[in-house]
Amino acid sequence: MHATIRRYDGVDTNRTVELTSKVNETLIPKLNELPGFAGYFLIEAGNGVFSSLSLFETSEQGMESTKIVATWIRDEKLDTLIPNEPKITSGRVVAQSDRVLVAA
Repeated sequence: MHATIRRYDGVDTNRTVELTSKVNETLIPKLNELPGFAGYFLIEAGNGVFSSLSLFETSEQGMESTKIVATWIRDEKLDTLIPNEPKITSGRVVAQSDRVLVAA
C-alpha cells in the first residue's frame, strides 16, 4: 500500500463548500477509476489549510494520481481557490488499521 499526502496552503476560506463539492462530485469519481485506488480523504485543517490522503497499491499509481489531481485543479479552474502548489509527502504504508469510520 502506498500513501500520498498533499498539503495545500492558502486555500480561499470563502470557497470551501465549493471545493468539497467539486472534490466529491468530480475528483473522487476520477480517482475511483484509477487502477490500484484504495481510498481518498480530504481534511480541512483550518486557516486555509487542506490536506488530502490518497491510498494506492503501488508508488507508481500514487504518482499518477498526483498528476491527475494537478490536471483536475487546472481543468476545474480552481487555481484561484487553491493558489499554491501542494507540499507532497509519499511513501509505503508500514502500519495500518482498517477500522476507520468517516462521516462526510
